Amino acid sequence: MPERVKIFDTTLRDGEQSPGASMNTNEKMRLAVQLEKLGVDIIEAGFPAASEGDFEAVSEIAKRVKNSEIAGLARTSKQDIDLAWGAVRHAAKPRIHTFIATSDLHLKYKLKMNREEVLNAAVDAVKYAKSLTDNVEFSAEDGSRSDRDYLCQVFGAAIEAGATTVNLPDTVGYAIPDEFAELVKYVMANTSNMHKATLSVHCHNDLGLATANTIAAIQVGARQAEVTINGIGERAGNTSMEEVVMALQTRQNLMPFETGIQTAHLYPTSRLVSMITGIMVQPNKAIVGANAFAHEAGIHQDGVLKNPMTYEIMKPETIGLSRNQLVLGKHSGRHALHTHLKGLGYDLSEDELKIVFKQFKNLADKKKHVMDEDLEALVTEGVLRTAEVFSLEYLHVTCGTTVMPMASVKLAINGRSVKGANYGNGPIDSAFNTIAQLTGASAELLRFTVSALTGGTDAQGEVTVRLRENGLVALGRGSDPDIITASAKAYINGLNRLEYLKAHPLKASQTL
Repeated sequence: MPERVKIFDTTLRDGEQSPGASMNTNEKMRLAVQLEKLGVDIIEAGFPAASEGDFEAVSEIAKRVKNSEIAGLARTSKQDIDLAWGAVRHAAKPRIHTFIATSDLHLKYKLKMNREEVLNAAVDAVKYAKSLTDNVEFSAEDGSRSDRDYLCQVFGAAIEAGATTVNLPDTVGYAIPDEFAELVKYVMANTSNMHKATLSVHCHNDLGLATANTIAAIQVGARQAEVTINGIGERAGNTSMEEVVMALQTRQNLMPFETGIQTAHLYPTSRLVSMITGIMVQPNKAIVGANAFAHEAGIHQDGVLKNPMTYEIMKPETIGLSRNQLVLGKHSGRHALHTHLKGLGYDLSEDELKIVFKQFKNLADKKKHVMDEDLEALVTEGVLRTAEVFSLEYLHVTCGTTVMPMASVKLAINGRSVKGANYGNGPIDSAFNTIAQLTGASAELLRFTVSALTGGTDAQGEVTVRLRENGLVALGRGSDPDIITASAKAYINGLNRLEYLKAHPLKASQTL
């Protein structure tokens, strides 16, 4: 029988640390429910000490999710651990995840502690966490750059203190596969009580080696992989869940391991994360990218038509990507829409379905066929947002070769309607200028991208913006058949996310 590898998903914690990828409680809950459906063993729901908003989100997720373990991150301080336990204690399967750095570099310059002090802090934290729950994980931050023998000493002491999982992070993505595998083997062989705990790995992708390092670690003894959907995370991101899971499943001949992941939910989950965070998946991304199962070369097309295995090492249906998509139109009813949305991973309430159905009918009147990407955009626009400070009521733009571009905008600000008009260098610039004037926003526009959700001239345009204000960075996303309207929606969405960040400031370093 294949050995089981636990999947520890940290999309809601480490993934949220991607610049501008902050999620509100409603969005986190939606994603947590989908991760549970996906079959994730452990969901790291957040860092309760970081902010009141994070504490609330972790607590609500802990109350809702029943099948997956719910972990809360904590530094090695009693206050952090109390907050983590306060948030996860409602869970059917709670876990406290505590960490401290162990590399000499971090000890000297960040912690300003010696090795004995760090060892004692780790032991005290694990003991205290253990007094609250039997399920305790300890992580040695920057473990891949730590002294091997000291790392083994700290892990041994943490296990002795009650840790049931010890995690070896490649925090800055510095390791290469052979080196990381050797380190894992050394830790397994030289931590005397390693048999009493599960060894986990948490790799970052700074050199593009996160998945390779994780797979190498699993091959030599690690039995928990810490990952994120789409590989999102700080800097270059984390290990991609879909890559690890599908590598293990596809290469069973070399890696006799199994996970509990229901792979048919991988693609819908990937799309959900992309829609919530506004971080688009690159087309050539492994497993879930738009081109992952696309074939343009004639030789490839000929081979795939004769036998898909000539150029496809896995079936697209395996990850939930159907070749035969049901196309909805203006004559489609509420039941057809509800059923199709369920297949995409969205189990909406009657009230939510009512909102989306109305938007669906409006869109179906504008374009002949409504595709999956259109439906996902409608769900994101209509359901996944909580109460927002700013919302668009109407937009009117005048532009052309013989007139100065001008935009008239009406917004609702905390429920109160305001309207105004302003000029700009173009229709989008004039719309942004008017919105900034009405909201009093001073955010700097760092990035502006436009793409089509589907093919055809009637496709919805998807606009993503990145805004920065007073050191805070937020992504905004909007979609509409009219790209100017989509741009205004994206800008307003970004401003709302900035308001969320202002109300829920991060108070703690969250890196692993």
